[in-house]
Amino acid sequence: MSDQYLVSARKYRPHTFETVVGQSHITTTLKNAIKQNHLAHAYLFCGPRGVGKTSCARILAKTINCENITGDTEACGTCETCKSFSTNSSFNIFELDAASNNSVEDIRNLTDQVRFAPQSGKYKIYIIDEVHMLSTAAFNAFLKTLEEPPAYAIFILATTEKHKILPTILSRCQIFDFKRITTHDIVDHLQQIALSEHIEADAAALHVIAQKSEGCMRDALSMIDRIASFTNAHLSYAATMEHLNLLDADFYFQITDKLLSQDVANTLLSLDAILEKGFEGEVILEGLAEHFRNLLICKDARMAKLLDVPNDHKAIYYEKANQMPPSFILSAMNLINDAIVQYKQTTNKRLHLEMTCIKLCYLLQTTTPAGVEKKNELGETLVIPSPKKESKPVDIHTKLASDLEVATEDHQVVNLDEAPRNAIVTEAPITPDIAVVADQEVSNTESNNERKGIFGQNKNTKKVSLQVLNELASQLSNPVIEEEIVLAPITEEEGIAAFEQYKQAIAADNQNQTLFQQLLIMELKVFPPDELHLVCPVELNEEYAKNQRGQMIQFVQEVLKRPVRVTTSYKPDPALLAKQPKALSKQELFDKMSEKNPDLRLFKDTLGLQIEY
Repeated sequence: MSDQYLVSARKYRPHTFETVVGQSHITTTLKNAIKQNHLAHAYLFCGPRGVGKTSCARILAKTINCENITGDTEACGTCETCKSFSTNSSFNIFELDAASNNSVEDIRNLTDQVRFAPQSGKYKIYIIDEVHMLSTAAFNAFLKTLEEPPAYAIFILATTEKHKILPTILSRCQIFDFKRITTHDIVDHLQQIALSEHIEADAAALHVIAQKSEGCMRDALSMIDRIASFTNAHLSYAATMEHLNLLDADFYFQITDKLLSQDVANTLLSLDAILEKGFEGEVILEGLAEHFRNLLICKDARMAKLLDVPNDHKAIYYEKANQMPPSFILSAMNLINDAIVQYKQTTNKRLHLEMTCIKLCYLLQTTTPAGVEKKNELGETLVIPSPKKESKPVDIHTKLASDLEVATEDHQVVNLDEAPRNAIVTEAPITPDIAVVADQEVSNTESNNERKGIFGQNKNTKKVSLQVLNELASQLSNPVIEEEIVLAPITEEEGIAAFEQYKQAIAADNQNQTLFQQLLIMELKVFPPDELHLVCPVELNEEYAKNQRGQMIQFVQEVLKRPVRVTTSYKPDPALLAKQPKALSKQELFDKMSEKNPDLRLFKDTLGLQIEY
């Protein structure tokens, strides 16, 4: 081969500020500093990998030594200095890898070189990559030179981990923070490279590559080289997804449809098909989380710019998002997030994944808004009823028409649903005269043969007399204000009786005999309206009372049918304290044991043992 092959990451490495992708805030500042001759003696370029830190350092070193800087502050590329830089033969630009040259001796060699002026050009530039790898001793040896270098020396430090650099080093540098390159910028750059390399690439495929690179241009260029070789320079969306071992968005759309229809069987079958292809369960869960995140974003047009998917999929996302309530999406995201956290800890990972999908299938039943229809996996329509509303004044016609059908004294039935509305009520306030109005309407309607169906016998019809109707109308026209129910205070007899029942219940439980003995020595006092106070004669007794307070409250409330409070206090009883065994010292304990077993003292004396006090 006449031409040596170069990977795209090296072949399309930026050589000018203009060709740096996605770092305009950095390149503009550096160009202005060169134009105004405001160059600092030390720079620190920090940021994620593959965003252009070292490239910008090389471009800056090349530009400030260029003999013919262009009008837009770029290196000419034709002068001797630029040519020597391009061929890596420049004596004024030194690159040092701190990962392999991190000792004090390496820094001393560097500082010795700094003392000599450049042979050609204005500046000697030292580029130290991965500077955070220097040892603490090397950093300290570098401090003085970095703070006060010769006028012709410029240091450019690059690192991905700024937090590992000593604050004394940071304070001596101008710091430039590089950001991750956006997906849009990476896609545009990849399209230009595809045209230059004669690669047919779908926009959706380039978008997937940009997403997978996570803002790293070097990774994106490496991926496009691999996939171009895999697909023979035809980058399709399907081939890209296959080569990168990613799940197609169509799978997530299909699985979402099955979740919404609560089709557990087909959901598990689809899951099995994906697992058979070699995909890990964690990849599936993370993809589902991203999918539901995109659906949530589509619920609000203001968040449309956050939707980072190929343009071909945006319309489908908006369509699917309108088919599910936000509560379902949020609950699904929460469930999937918990499953991801627990995935690495579980032993049966397949079962964990399947259980998560089954929960998602039935999640809609707990998140569907009231009154919204949905279907289960058998195709049956389910309707979640609306919550009950607070009681409000009821209209007489609505109340009577929904609950009653009125029968006259001679058992002639009036069906209120079919009767004219003015036959029962008018818009004026309802009065007891409604019975007269009803009588008139009944007599008028009886003579009208065309009103068939209003009168007639109906065995299933609820029948009330007009007298009852009159009483109902009177009550509804003068609504009664419900008075607050005030419970009578607990009497001492009631409190003691409830406490005795509680003790009997504890005594019946053979496993709680210790608690029963403690309850026997407690004294109960009743403080109206709702407080039961337990006086405990010993401290241990009070601990038992506090531990059982919740159980006692629940029992007493069921007995008294009202809320109660249980409090405790400690009041020493000298008689009971005297009965408690005195704590023995170790010597006293040994003496007591020796009285029961004299051989124990003989054993101690024979071996010369001492008692620890």
